[in-house]
Amino acid sequence: MDVLTDNFSTFGEGFIGTVELTVFASVLALVLGFLMASFRVAPVGSLRAFGTAWVTVLRNTPLTLLFFAVLLGLPRFGLVLPFTVFAVLALGCYTSAFICEALRSGINTVPKGQGEAARSLGMTFGQTLSSVVLPQAFRSVIAPVGSNLIALAKNSAIAGAFSVTELLGTYKTLNELGYNIIWTFVWIALGYLIITLAISAVFNILEQRWGVAR
Repeated sequence: MDVLTDNFSTFGEGFIGTVELTVFASVLALVLGFLMASFRVAPVGSLRAFGTAWVTVLRNTPLTLLFFAVLLGLPRFGLVLPFTVFAVLALGCYTSAFICEALRSGINTVPKGQGEAARSLGMTFGQTLSSVVLPQAFRSVIAPVGSNLIALAKNSAIAGAFSVTELLGTYKTLNELGYNIIWTFVWIALGYLIITLAISAVFNILEQRWGVAR
């Protein structure tokens, strides 16, 4: 218990850092995931090819390698930003590929007749997707999207290896101060549990309200 009470500010700083990474990267992942899912079902071949390439590359690239590419590679091309911003970019882009596939699977569950009926009424592809298809698809992908965001929260631990303030990285400081490493990791694990349970609770509420009845 002493490791927590004596270093509450250190744990708190790491916890807040992880929450910030999770929130900002989640927003980016949802936006890019929605965009790439739209590309993957678009009637334009070049957009479908771009969306497919995005998903294929990111889903098959180890996240640690992506962190190296973003945090160490982009500054070599003159793009210099805080490491936290780079971490958000890496986490958000990586997770967007999985969000995209979750959304696309939901889109595929919507009967084709729905889209054909919308187009027969003169609606454009964008109007059909946003007003007809996605609202129906959203109901079936709440749980998968929530699972991906929970995975994002846990993946944020990698950022600590790149000088980004987050929860797991607090163990280095506390280990150097001589605190029991086992209890340190117990409190770190509890912090991640709080974050993941909060995300799970939010998506459980969304699923109860708008999810597909089982």
